[in-house]
Amino acid sequence: MEALDLARWQFGVTTVYHFIFVPLTIGLAPLVALMQTFWVRTGNENWLRLTKFFGKLMLINFAIGVATGIVQEFQFGMNWSEYSRFVGDVFGAPLAMEGLVAFFVESTFLGLWIFGWDRLPKKIHLACIWAVAFAVNASAFFILAANSWMQHPVGTVFNTETGRAEMTDIVAVLTNNTLWAAFPHTVTAAFLTAGTFVAGIAAWWMVRLVRQGDEHKARTVYRPAVLLGVFTMLVSGIGLGITGHAQGQLMFEQQPTKMAAAEALCESTDGASFSLLAIGDLTNNCEGVKHYLEIPGLLSFLALNDFDAPLQGVNDLQQEFSQKYGEGPNYIPDLTVTYWAFRLMIGLAAGSALLALMALWFTRKGRVSGNKWLARVGIWAIPTPFLASAFGWIFTEMGRQPWVVYPNPTGVDGVRLLTERGVSEVVSPTTVIISMVAFTLVYGVLAVFWFKLMKRYAVEGVADHEKDYSTDNPDNRPDPDDTDAADRPLSFAY
Repeated sequence: MEALDLARWQFGVTTVYHFIFVPLTIGLAPLVALMQTFWVRTGNENWLRLTKFFGKLMLINFAIGVATGIVQEFQFGMNWSEYSRFVGDVFGAPLAMEGLVAFFVESTFLGLWIFGWDRLPKKIHLACIWAVAFAVNASAFFILAANSWMQHPVGTVFNTETGRAEMTDIVAVLTNNTLWAAFPHTVTAAFLTAGTFVAGIAAWWMVRLVRQGDEHKARTVYRPAVLLGVFTMLVSGIGLGITGHAQGQLMFEQQPTKMAAAEALCESTDGASFSLLAIGDLTNNCEGVKHYLEIPGLLSFLALNDFDAPLQGVNDLQQEFSQKYGEGPNYIPDLTVTYWAFRLMIGLAAGSALLALMALWFTRKGRVSGNKWLARVGIWAIPTPFLASAFGWIFTEMGRQPWVVYPNPTGVDGVRLLTERGVSEVVSPTTVIISMVAFTLVYGVLAVFWFKLMKRYAVEGVADHEKDYSTDNPDNRPDPDDTDAADRPLSFAY
């Protein structure tokens, strides 16, 4: 394999692995903040117990996510130095903002939240976790600003003397319509992931306790967590449908090759259908492809809100792009990957939907359930939104190939870059494969530790008792007369 192929594999492997942790952190931080808010407002100790339980799981996930995310930016300078040279003036700005603004706030206030339970006033401590919740979403915004510029370059000119893209308008970069379509879609997907995570674990515990005869704890502790998770899933599921439709329409306008590849649409047609299955030669020759289980006109509706609207097929788009950008490369993304990633992204969300429906049914009218199928679905549904998010990113990034910077269809002449031209010219295939194997092994070890830690603390459940700061020491400060306080461990130690 050439260095280009290996570099793409390495970036793909590390990115998909890193993105396992990102959606859960983005969605779970606000949910933990909401749980703590319920405790502060009501004084109900059960919300405090849930805050600490899911807060512990959030911290484990956050730590692994940070460790794996650092590697991403190093790859730009190592394997993709030509890309970094071309886009560095633009791409570096939102990444710097993410580090200086978002991540600084995350790390600072997360530390205050971890160690401030016995030291900060209750409302100040609550403000810390809300600051973390805001910062993780701000971090996602700036990362998506950089990625959206790659999908749709704006606020930029091409310097013919240096052969580089140069930013002229940071406001245009941060108000890119591609960004404002991608950000709410990504965040709602993150909330679906976190809601499924909370509801799945809480449902498993509720069923377990009912079957053990402890219906009181199941009702007072875990049932509220199930309902919070399910409500989050329902709202985010509706949001995903709305934002996904808006993003699909923008994708058709800005990246028509991705839209055609998503359906493996070989020839231009009026009223393009959406199929659930395609067989045949799904290579980029696009010959002999047969679509089955079609929904008439749905693809045209997704693109233009018109069931009869004409859509270009990949063969016509290849000719059009060849005339516009030159003969040589295949301008159509890999049809097999794009077609199936698009369907897996949508279909895997069904796991969350099934859990939501079952949980609502079995907890209706104040009930708690000992149904073993609810517990099983709760556990098996947890990974489905993770996988859906991963396939969503695969679709987004593979669907813009062969471009690493997709040309803006409305202008910004020269600001485009083929992936094959972004790879480092001095990095050998041997160097890339050594680093790829090393990263894969290290990430594999981290994955094992992450899973074991998450499973261990999830199976432990909430603590049987937590100090209720709302009744004992209301301002959440240690008793100045308690001379032994310094010798005792924190009540929220990790």
